[in-house]
Amino acid sequence: MTRANRAALIDLRLAQLYPATPVPLAHRDPFTLLIAVLLSAQCTDARVNQVTPRLFARADTPQSMAEVPVAEIQRIIRPCGLSPQKAKAIAGLARLLLEKHGGEVPRTFAELEELPGVGHKTASVVMAQAFGVPAFPVDTHIHRLAQRWKLTSGRNVEETERDLKKLFPQEHWNQLHLRIIFYGREHCTARGCDGRVCELCRAVAPERRRALRTKK
Repeated sequence: MTRANRAALIDLRLAQLYPATPVPLAHRDPFTLLIAVLLSAQCTDARVNQVTPRLFARADTPQSMAEVPVAEIQRIIRPCGLSPQKAKAIAGLARLLLEKHGGEVPRTFAELEELPGVGHKTASVVMAQAFGVPAFPVDTHIHRLAQRWKLTSGRNVEETERDLKKLFPQEHWNQLHLRIIFYGREHCTARGCDGRVCELCRAVAPERRRALRTKK
C-alpha cells in the first residue's frame, strides 16, 4: 500500500467515525481559544477545561486580562503546569493585543506567532478553529500517529506537518487534525494500542501485530 493510499483510507474512515469535530477545549471566542490552547501545552485538554472557567470568570477579554496581576494568573492556572511561563505569556499577549491589534486576536500566522507563548502549533489551532483558515496543527500525538501509520518519515513535527499537508486535501485539514486526535485518544494511544484490534493499525501497518508488548 502506498503512502497516498494509506492516507486516503485513513481520511475516509476517520470521517465516518467522527463526522462531527467539536474543539476539545472549551472557549467562547478567539481570545479564550487562544488562551486555552496556550494552557494546553504539556497539559491535557480535560485539565485545561477544569481551569479555564475560573480564569475566564476573572478575565475573558484582552482588556480585563491585562489588568490581572501575573501572580494571580499563575495561581489560577497552576494545575496546568509550567504556570510561571504561561502566566507571564498570557499577561504579555493580552497587553500586546491591546497595543498592536486593537484588542482583537490577529488573523494571520505571522502576527499570532509574534505573541508571547504562541508557537506555530498554537497559531495553527487558532487559525483553523477560530477563523476557519486551512491549517494542520501537528503536536507530538499527531506526529506519533503519522509515523505509526507510515504517513511520514518526519523527524519532528514541522517535517510531519509538511508531509501531511501534501497527502490530504486542504479542505479536510481543519477537521482531520481533530479526528486524528480523537482516534488516538480512543483507540491508538501511545503505549496502549493493540495492533491486533486497532482498526487503522491493522489496515495500514499490519506488521504492528507482530510487535506487541507482552501484557501481564
